[in-house]
Amino acid sequence: MLDAALQSTYDEVMRRNPGEPEFRQAVHEVFESLEVLQERQPEYNDAGIITRLCEPERQIIFRVPWVDDQGTVQVNRGFRVEYNSALGPYKGGLRFHPSVNLGIVKFLGFEQIFKNSLTGLPIGGGKGGSDFDPHGRSDGEVMRFCQSFMTELHRHIGEYTDVPAGDIGVGAREIGFLFGQFKRLTNRYEAGVLTGKGLDWGGSLVRKEATGYGSAIFADEMLKARDSGFEGRRVGVSGSGNVAIYSIEKAQQLGGIPVTASDSSGYVVDEDGIDLDLLKQIKEVERGRISVYAERRGGNARFVAGGSVWDVPVAIALPSATQNELDEKAAKTLVANGVEAVSEGANMPCTPEAVALFREAGVAFGPGKAANAGGVATSALEMQQNASRDTWTFEYTEERLTQIMRGIHATCLETAEEFDRPGDYVVGANVAGFRKVADAMMAFGVI
Repeated sequence: MLDAALQSTYDEVMRRNPGEPEFRQAVHEVFESLEVLQERQPEYNDAGIITRLCEPERQIIFRVPWVDDQGTVQVNRGFRVEYNSALGPYKGGLRFHPSVNLGIVKFLGFEQIFKNSLTGLPIGGGKGGSDFDPHGRSDGEVMRFCQSFMTELHRHIGEYTDVPAGDIGVGAREIGFLFGQFKRLTNRYEAGVLTGKGLDWGGSLVRKEATGYGSAIFADEMLKARDSGFEGRRVGVSGSGNVAIYSIEKAQQLGGIPVTASDSSGYVVDEDGIDLDLLKQIKEVERGRISVYAERRGGNARFVAGGSVWDVPVAIALPSATQNELDEKAAKTLVANGVEAVSEGANMPCTPEAVALFREAGVAFGPGKAANAGGVATSALEMQQNASRDTWTFEYTEERLTQIMRGIHATCLETAEEFDRPGDYVVGANVAGFRKVADAMMAFGVI
């Protein structure tokens, strides 16, 4: 049970948000951590800060009509939840996937508040997207959808208001179509209104790599705090999109041996270590299935249809696919196989039961709001470059990213120590992220 005052607030949040399991799950995790803060600084809850943080400042839902290649009118639903702007303009990605609904977008936006706060950069939290599925659609269909989507969204965004980026289903192609329509509608070349842009028209180097690099860097920092590291250690990675691919790349650079990757059809195990060039060719160039990797790689690589990628014994796990992909059963298997560190590359990929098990077993666990903050941090660096009409080298941008991730790790570790929870990155991330936003909200008064 929570503290009585927190429990009352939590119960009210649950009552007002039925039918949104992912959002409720994210809120519960934060409330559990805030109990240590409530004991020392009850003024946050007394001033209604926690209640206000759980209610988005603005929720936008809109119709997105478009015409497919057969001339049939299609209608999707668009979302933008502008959650909290206490620290800066709303910042968070757009997700195009059939699973997208208001509860998913609220969960992602809520997490984004604390993630963005931890970066130390002046950005608030938001998220958006649509139940449109770009998979299997022609470029023309994706363009027409994006133009319709932006026709509504453009009234709500701007470099000082709300700055969307990409997420699942929204890559450079989609960002290009969205930016083109924004420019067409507003007659402004406002590069800072979207991040994840192409390098020739305002994008930033390292943005594609940032989330995966950041997750691996955070894991490395957790291991260093235990006088350990990646060198020679087996690494398990789920997924095979940008986050997974560049988690693998950075893990290899740090001396690790990533041995897995996956997609919705199953997973591959490569006992010799993932061939990164082959994986990139199949997934980034050909957009093929992960099974093709095992066919071409041969040797000690094999494909497992279905099943759990977490059945493979590894010392370091980097879940990089989607929410709630790693459950209690998978966590038990990882712990039994001697996993030492888990760093969430995806948003909330571990279920509450899995997180509890890792913490009880003494596994170093990096929650997504800290471990995968590299993506949004580099988006904010892209905003800086756009504002100054400048471009930075890959090396300089990666150095900035590394500094930010190390800073997030140090902040989480120090905050956990401050509240007598040494090594508890969940408490450290939630309390540190919350306090910065809460202090700004207190300073602004009741708005």
